[in-house]
Amino acid sequence: MERTMLSESEGYDLLKGYGVPVPSYRIVMTPHDAADAAETIGFPVVMKIISPQIVHKSDAGGVVVGVGSREAAVAAFEKIITGAKKYNNDAEITGVIVEQQAEPGLELIIGGKTDPAFGKVITFGMGGTLVELMKDITLRIMPLDEGTIRQMIQEIDGYPLIKGYRGMKPKDEEALVSTLMSVNRFFLESENVAEFDINPLRLYENGALAVDARVIVSDKPVHEVKEERPPVPMEYFNPRSIAVVGASQDSNKMGYAVMHNLLHFPGQLYPVNNKRSEIQGLKAYPSISAIQAPVDLAVITVPAIHVPRVIEECGTKGVPMVIIITAGFKEMGEHGKALEDRIVSIARSHGVRIIGPNCLGMIIPPRGIDTTYVHQSPRPGNIAFISQSGAIINTVVDMSLAKNIGFSAVISVGNQADLDFLDYIRFVGKDEKTKAIILYIEQITDGKAFMEVAAEVAKCKPIIAIKSGSSTRGQAAASSHTGSLSGSYEVYMEAFRNAGIIAVHTLTGAFLAAQMLAHRKRYPKGKRAVVITNAGGFAVLSSDYAERYGIEMVDLPSEVIDELNEFLPEFWNKGNPIDLLGDASEKRFEKTFAVLARHPELWDMAFIVGFPNLVLTSEQLARQILKFSASTENRLVATLLGGDSMNVGREMLKEHDIPSFDELDYTYRVVGRVLWQKFRVKAPGLL
Repeated sequence: MERTMLSESEGYDLLKGYGVPVPSYRIVMTPHDAADAAETIGFPVVMKIISPQIVHKSDAGGVVVGVGSREAAVAAFEKIITGAKKYNNDAEITGVIVEQQAEPGLELIIGGKTDPAFGKVITFGMGGTLVELMKDITLRIMPLDEGTIRQMIQEIDGYPLIKGYRGMKPKDEEALVSTLMSVNRFFLESENVAEFDINPLRLYENGALAVDARVIVSDKPVHEVKEERPPVPMEYFNPRSIAVVGASQDSNKMGYAVMHNLLHFPGQLYPVNNKRSEIQGLKAYPSISAIQAPVDLAVITVPAIHVPRVIEECGTKGVPMVIIITAGFKEMGEHGKALEDRIVSIARSHGVRIIGPNCLGMIIPPRGIDTTYVHQSPRPGNIAFISQSGAIINTVVDMSLAKNIGFSAVISVGNQADLDFLDYIRFVGKDEKTKAIILYIEQITDGKAFMEVAAEVAKCKPIIAIKSGSSTRGQAAASSHTGSLSGSYEVYMEAFRNAGIIAVHTLTGAFLAAQMLAHRKRYPKGKRAVVITNAGGFAVLSSDYAERYGIEMVDLPSEVIDELNEFLPEFWNKGNPIDLLGDASEKRFEKTFAVLARHPELWDMAFIVGFPNLVLTSEQLARQILKFSASTENRLVATLLGGDSMNVGREMLKEHDIPSFDELDYTYRVVGRVLWQKFRVKAPGLL
């Protein structure tokens, strides 16, 4: 697929056809024609080089502004041509554009790009020459409606400059909305436009003008239609019988580890090995076809070259699903890709579904299924973990054993030759044991379908995602401002937010968020918070963290303060955070919680912060938190600071599905990320 950049005049003509305001212009080839054109358009004018090889015209000395006479136009033409040849002697110069010089105005950028996973994306923000430095932009995945466009305009940091800042007259926001609507229609309807930016779009008190436009087109439509595949039946993930092809007695081989981890599987287990009659105490079979009974799932660990034959046998046998642990497919290059295409073709001819290849496998702890080679199977629990990295699964499982975290499912997606994230999200979305879902994502192939499926599941179960690849390395060669500003990672973040997925950056943050959101009162109803604590220092820190992560601390109305005054010490702080002081007893917490429960309209979430002391045990505090939770539909977030002395209270809360944090910053950071997704607040801290 070839991509070329339209000339500025071609870009202007295309945009003008959709109602985007553009300057008057003419294209000239000689100094004399430049003078005539400038005079016709009206001084002053701007003159720019036209060359497909010169993208950033200013860097080549290819832009002259403020041309105010015929003589100046002649001189500018010669300067532009000379500078362009010096910058790139091999560049093809197709002319010089002479255009109306726009009046100074607020400089904005509107851009668009085609993301390989999610399709067309619109970017908007503060523009001009410093656009990459300032990076005050926002983006949305198309299509857009007017409400979304107005939201984009209002959420950039520079919005006060549009609205009118410190005595400045407001700019024409309606003209900006109209221009963005026109740009949305232009990009949506132009199948061959792959990328563009208008920088700057100058916004005035009345009207707007697209001063510079770069439009990159493809020789083919950029939208790729993805192949639809039938959904995987739920029972495929609950096999009654499993065969391990390549099962081994040699503890150094993968077939040994997989077989060993399946020994506690409560169904029928069949080792397949054509050299041994018994494997790890079970009768071995020379092939899948030699097994007389039905096989619901086959786990394949033999070398890649033998996998096509095994898939053919599974198809003939009627095995509905296989897990290919073996590596050596498309991740190894063209030869491996050809081998992978072959096994997919064989599987589809028989209706066999594939997990992998090149994957760790699947673990369903509540059902005793572990087809992986992790050193120890994880405990049953209510979190599903789906990962594009086998090494991360190994790490997470090991970590979970130390932290007493259980799983409803752990799935390694591998190369996703057949089943992919969509299938696994659908499965855990319907799984009764799963209360929260964590994804580790490197790349998604069908972003639109992913958003649709994830959005549906996220209505019922929280989805938390870690997306790798946030670095900007490799963006230096981007062909437009938009290409360098709205990288793939930023598009994923917007897609997550659209789909209702909580984006995090660390494994610790992912599990903290999952544990918090697995509770029946998953999301706070809004951003307003109260803090109740018996520690003055942590009250101050709570205020700091709340502000940092987009949480609104409410002011206590006088009637609430009056109620609290009836039983709190005279010298309590009479504000929010509510500092109950270091000698706070269980009764003091109980009465404070009762007051807040009577005023649920005042707050959306309550942060309760406790610390080790001799007056109040963690058990007593936990007891009152549980009582408080039963008396309100608002969200409670507990933080029991300290070491092992607080474990009794933490365990009490955990038994009732109320997770407690043990580090204050993480408490507010997790909630900040939830608010980032639910209410589009800016949460600067990484989680």
